[in-house]
Amino acid sequence: MEHYNVKIDAFEGPLDLLLHLINRLEIDIYDIPVAEITEQYLLYIHTMQVLQLDVASEYLVMAATLLAIKSKMLLPKHEEDLLDDEFGVGPEEDTMEELVERLVEYRKYKEAAVDFKEMEKERGLMFTKPPSDLSDYAKDIQPEKTELNVSLYDMLGALQKLLRRQKLQKPLSTKITRQEIPIETRMAEILDDLRQIKVRKSFYELFPVLDRENIVVTFLAVLELMKRQEIIIEQDGNFSEIYVSAMEGGNEY
Repeated sequence: MEHYNVKIDAFEGPLDLLLHLINRLEIDIYDIPVAEITEQYLLYIHTMQVLQLDVASEYLVMAATLLAIKSKMLLPKHEEDLLDDEFGVGPEEDTMEELVERLVEYRKYKEAAVDFKEMEKERGLMFTKPPSDLSDYAKDIQPEKTELNVSLYDMLGALQKLLRRQKLQKPLSTKITRQEIPIETRMAEILDDLRQIKVRKSFYELFPVLDRENIVVTFLAVLELMKRQEIIIEQDGNFSEIYVSAMEGGNEY
């Protein structure tokens, strides 16, 4: 299978991932269970590496910081000095309290960015030109593309479940066949299928073959279709099923 080196712009950094996990697990940001958040963080990093995504070094630095904090909190008090020497976790390094402060500060800026974006959107609806008859141009109006209500982190979480399902269903003996599928080809197959059924489809139904190569190519194809806004990703509620449907008036492949 080909190696696809993809960098997803929507991944805003390790603090963004930590904040997503805190919200997803409904954790108090001032009382973070280090062991659980570290386990979930490493699981997401592993999933990104399975997909051969470009995992920036800052994600790995945060992983090392969480592991060091977790190890230090599990050790008896008299052994903390030894851990400080081994991992370099000292007064000058990030402590749990400092990490929480960084998360709180990041959340403030993230919420402010959402407010500014909404204000920009509202301001974009204001015009100063005199009224005019635009009926002749109405036929040229394209369907408005709906904003996604599912983040890429939610998609990674769904992929984690799919990979666990694949592991459970793996046969004791299997015959391996090598067949490389280009992402563009898989994108066209997914779009054709969604346009034919004309209804939304469960995310897991996009993976009829549960082998690693097919899973990775299909998932990357879905991400690219999301990026191009050729499909709509919906989730009725937190932790509920993810559905995929074709965007009307999309491009042909």
